[in-house]
Amino acid sequence: MINKVRIVGSGLIGTSIGLALKSQGFLVQMVDSDESAQALAHDLVGGVEVSDPDVVIFAIPSSQISVVIEAEYKLNPNSTFMDVSSVKNEVVLEIKKSSLPLSQFVPTHPMAGREIGGAASARADLFAARSWVITPTDECSPDSINRVVEVIKAVGADLITLPADEHDRAVAVVSHLPQILSSLLAQALNSIPSEWLDLAGGGLRDTTRIAASDAQLWSEIISSNKDEISELARVMHQSLGELIESLDNREAIRNFIEKGRLGRSRIPGKHGGKARDYSFLPIVIDDKPGQLAAIFNECAKIAVNVEDLSIEHSPGQLNALITLSLSEIDAHQLSNHLSAIGWNVHPILK
Repeated sequence: MINKVRIVGSGLIGTSIGLALKSQGFLVQMVDSDESAQALAHDLVGGVEVSDPDVVIFAIPSSQISVVIEAEYKLNPNSTFMDVSSVKNEVVLEIKKSSLPLSQFVPTHPMAGREIGGAASARADLFAARSWVITPTDECSPDSINRVVEVIKAVGADLITLPADEHDRAVAVVSHLPQILSSLLAQALNSIPSEWLDLAGGGLRDTTRIAASDAQLWSEIISSNKDEISELARVMHQSLGELIESLDNREAIRNFIEKGRLGRSRIPGKHGGKARDYSFLPIVIDDKPGQLAAIFNECAKIAVNVEDLSIEHSPGQLNALITLSLSEIDAHQLSNHLSAIGWNVHPILK
């Protein structure tokens, strides 16, 4: 069992790890080259000074690991070390150049984050039920792996083990390309009249959400994984070119959209399970306190599970539209129940 952890880096990820570990009874020390960031993280986490930590976590960009690694290893020669960088091959190369034995280092990558960085945005539940990848080298000791696994389980994440090469190819698709495409779409907004943006709905907001991410951080991530990203980007560039050439062909456009639907359907549901085909139950509610709570109380009474919800409401409007995402069976059961007791329920959508 381990109970002492030193976290080097007091940004969103490092501070979120600290909050999660502290809630599980770990002794956590927060360290950062930026004194103000360290002070904030220390106060949020309730950090303490630790000696001989069981695990040292590098919660910093991969480009900064080479700056701190020698000092950290000299200070904590008996510790296990882990990182949280988005690209794994590059980090392993840095460790090989250092004095830190590969037996004491476990490369990892939590698949979690927020578009707003910094300790102020940290959350203790950031990693709950999210994937956390480890890519141990052949030299990595079983004891080091066990210590790191203990940290990952303590923050509530789901452990996945992958070779470093496979990890870097995977994140290029599921993490790095989404950032690039979100930023590309958001760039188009810079040249349009501001009044056009009054027309923006959920689709634009959803697809540009991560365009608000930290530019410096993402420039490092994308540069570090440029080989994997370039291959994928060329394929997408070709697909976009084919669409441009086929804009007068409705069947070609339909096929383009259908391929996207097929790809999206492969994304797992919650906790990595099979993606579910939801039904959507629209309900018009009065704009007054307690309406949502009342609906969820009725859901609890008849034991139906709401997977997601959306609310459409304009300032000054006396009512709002809430749309609940449920299984088909639960949607029909809730629709019948709420209709019977007087709620303004509309036909179920697929």
